Amino acid sequence: MTESKTMLGGELAGQVALVTGGTRGIGRAIAEALAAGGARVAVVGRSAERAAAVAAELPGSGHQGFACDVADPDSIAALVPAVEEAFGSLDILVNNAGITEDNLLMRLRDEDWDRVLDTNLKGAFLLIRAVSKGMMRRRHGRIINISSVVGLTGNKGQVNYAASKAGLIGMTKAVAKELASRNILCNAVAPGFIETDMTAAMTEEAQSALKGQIPVGRLGKPEDIGAVVRFLAGPGASYITGQVIVVDGGMVM
Repeated sequence: MTESKTMLGGELAGQVALVTGGTRGIGRAIAEALAAGGARVAVVGRSAERAAAVAAELPGSGHQGFACDVADPDSIAALVPAVEEAFGSLDILVNNAGITEDNLLMRLRDEDWDRVLDTNLKGAFLLIRAVSKGMMRRRHGRIINISSVVGLTGNKGQVNYAASKAGLIGMTKAVAKELASRNILCNAVAPGFIETDMTAAMTEEAQSALKGQIPVGRLGKPEDIGAVVRFLAGPGASYITGQVIVVDGGMVM
């Protein structure tokens, strides 16, 4: 049992969090961190069975899994009412779901652009719009968008991904300005290189070269992102909005 599953805090007690892409990697770590803070978590993934299984493994109780394709407006339109009906409210939204369709600019197909932007950016917009109505009525909410350092620096072969993650940052700032008067805070987290299935498949030589670009000398862990999201969702971040928290071991300064 991990530390996050044994040390249950209470600063998020009574709150409900929705985490997209919550069944693996960074998304799962975020769901675990919020649950450890006392929140009930709606774990969202493409597979209802997988989402339910992850929800059952989170610390605390009262969590549920939901299926949703965030690139599908109809799927999102059905998700938010289902979560609010199941939990009674929705206090925290974490837009974590994202995909890549990498290729060089001249080889990037229109459908690769559309698929990445629809999932990573439009899906986040649709969810923010859907949850903000209830948050405005309750005069409380926390919206946290998972961007990337690539949204700040760009990256060869990732024109579509970089555009989607940069777009999340701009949207975060605009939403923060629109909703702050209703006590709804919106921030972004920009992870650097994090230990995932993709980095695990890299050769030792490639991993060593990657770590050489990072001042702290290691890859980040999904739990590093979860901890920052938990902070931004909690009372300690009540005077923070419209910000981009870079979690990259000092790679981008």
